[in-house]
Amino acid sequence: MSSSASIQRHLEKIATRVFDSRDEGSKYVAREIASLIREKNKLGKPTVLGLATGSSPLLLYKELIRIHEEEGLSFKNVITFNLDEYYPMSPDSENSYHKFMHDNLFSHLDIDPDNIFIPDGTVTLEEMEEFCSAYENKIRSFGGIDIQVLGIGRTGHIGFNEPGSMLSDETRMVHLNEITIEDAAKNFGGEENVPRTAITMGIKSIFQARKIFLLGWGEGKADVIKQAVEGPETSDVPASFLQKHSDVLFVLDRPAASRLSRIESPWLTGECEWNERMKKKALIWLSHQTGKPILKLTEKDYKNRGLSSLLKTAGSAYDLNIEIHNSLQRTITGWPGGKPGADDKTRPERSEPFPKRVIVFSPHPDDDVISMGGTLLRLVDQGHDVHVAYQTSGNIAVFDDDARRFLDFVLGFSKKFEVAQDEVEKVYKEVTDYLRTHPDDGNGSSDVLSIKGLIRQGEAAAACRFCGVKEKNIHFLDLPFYETGTVEKKPLSSEDTDIIVNLLREVRPHQIYAAGDLQDPHGTHAVCLKAIFQALYQIKEEEWAKDCYVWLYRGAWQEWDIEDIEMAVPISPDELMKKRKAIFKHQSQKDVPVFPGKDSREFWERAEDRNRATAKLYDQLGLTEYEAIEGFRRHHFLDNA
Repeated sequence: MSSSASIQRHLEKIATRVFDSRDEGSKYVAREIASLIREKNKLGKPTVLGLATGSSPLLLYKELIRIHEEEGLSFKNVITFNLDEYYPMSPDSENSYHKFMHDNLFSHLDIDPDNIFIPDGTVTLEEMEEFCSAYENKIRSFGGIDIQVLGIGRTGHIGFNEPGSMLSDETRMVHLNEITIEDAAKNFGGEENVPRTAITMGIKSIFQARKIFLLGWGEGKADVIKQAVEGPETSDVPASFLQKHSDVLFVLDRPAASRLSRIESPWLTGECEWNERMKKKALIWLSHQTGKPILKLTEKDYKNRGLSSLLKTAGSAYDLNIEIHNSLQRTITGWPGGKPGADDKTRPERSEPFPKRVIVFSPHPDDDVISMGGTLLRLVDQGHDVHVAYQTSGNIAVFDDDARRFLDFVLGFSKKFEVAQDEVEKVYKEVTDYLRTHPDDGNGSSDVLSIKGLIRQGEAAAACRFCGVKEKNIHFLDLPFYETGTVEKKPLSSEDTDIIVNLLREVRPHQIYAAGDLQDPHGTHAVCLKAIFQALYQIKEEEWAKDCYVWLYRGAWQEWDIEDIEMAVPISPDELMKKRKAIFKHQSQKDVPVFPGKDSREFWERAEDRNRATAKLYDQLGLTEYEAIEGFRRHHFLDNA
């Protein structure tokens, strides 16, 4: 074994495999499961699977369905045991794991219903101990689980084995952690509606599986995955107990693996390929480790922190410090659309043409001002022809009470000005009757959703006007994939992509800004970005597209890492205040929005804290001190499309 491999193995106490996307990782696990089923089917033996719920295995289940339908894989001889279920919970409830599994897997397969086992959320407390014991015995009666599929929660839980769970725990009733309840709130319409308890297979139960795949997707899971893989075995992070299992694999996408040492600081795990990005990453890391700005780093600092091999690439710390400092300095520009008449060879953006036609794509009707409001203001102020395209209506993220409030206004307006009173009163009665008879279920009505969509359109238009965007340049795309009235969306289709292609051909932009933040808790940002990429693929051969730059911004959840920022736009105190006022135009999202994510701060607070934190990082590296900075990364679609 090479020394670098041994170092890496020492740091990673659980085997990991990193894929370019969650789709690729899910297909890999699906192939492994399908291969085992085929092998056992030939032998006339059953395959016993342990299954998980939540967003992590959805693509895995989709691929298993495809293999069944297109490749003829039979599940008649497959037996399944689910990890957990909320308690109390009726199996036909919208949020039950019974319903989840049947909707997303079982109803699409030829599996025998008698071979499906899911914890029963309707058993009485008096029956609970007996039920849990019987569940364990049922697993043993089939010879144990062949392959167990797991996800991982922010608390490090596997199944519902929360922090404090022990390696000796079997199937039992548990109390849910506050963070787990917070994460589930979006599906239950608020934390107050989330069950406080659940039934779960224990860590001991999970350990009896012969093979375990843990699926981890997205940067939101990166920190807890690092703790589980590289940290100590501890009940504080129940997934860390998997270090003791003889055959477990963490299947990760790149964002989820981003905090592993071999990716975050590969120079600590062995040989490192010193390309431009990695050199920048290493010096930023070294600056943080030593508390020194880049230009003050010494050769001793490099050697003491395991960066001797980096020194060899440059010859001296002095030269390398200047190289990386200048590289970072060149990312900073107060002219996001390019500075006319300037030498642009070292600037992020071209000086010509000026002014530019710009499209800012916003997944929801407020992501533009939350994520890049300062840059949007700067682009308008500097004379560019700025268009804002809202990809989805965002209608499900409005409280029912707000819809009722606007209905009251419309009714009052019609009476005051004697405008179409009969028609308005008819609609008013129909919608208010629905809201009264369907409390907390306004999104079940297409009329209510339409009202909510209009509310968000009005707010977005007000924010655009405040920022100086022309009315004719505001585009509400209402992509069809989003219009389900629920958190669960339809698959992206050509109908969605064609809408974006048509807008691109209409505007023929020199610049495109798009949300590259994939931490949106419902995945809408990822789908919206995919739609843009698919549209760019269709138009990439058109002459105007060859002179178009695509800049990716991040949303309310986090900023790009400094080494990945290719354009940093400083925001002055006055601009930051104006950005805040633009965010305030989105009144339905003010205070506590319907879908706040995992952060209790308001969106304007998150945005300002993030922008100030980015500026502080630049300052600590020894660069100019600014009030705030918005960061962008360029997507080279002509190369990647």
